[in-house]
Amino acid sequence: MAKEIVEAPAPGKILRVYAEAGKPIAEGDRICIMEALKMELPIVAPVGGMVTALHIAPGQSVEAGDPLAVIEG
Repeated sequence: MAKEIVEAPAPGKILRVYAEAGKPIAEGDRICIMEALKMELPIVAPVGGMVTALHIAPGQSVEAGDPLAVIEG
């Protein structure tokens, strides 16, 4: 099984979380919405599979490169 770690593309704040640990996700589905540079950025799944870990919550601040989610599939 391939493991894909989805990382924050820039420093910002998590506004909404759509993915759930233990649930399947399809390629292109939203994982979360984050705010960076006063813009809302949708973070989408680069691959389909099972969300095995979710490292974020609404209101959380993240730095570029921080892991947001792990998808195995």
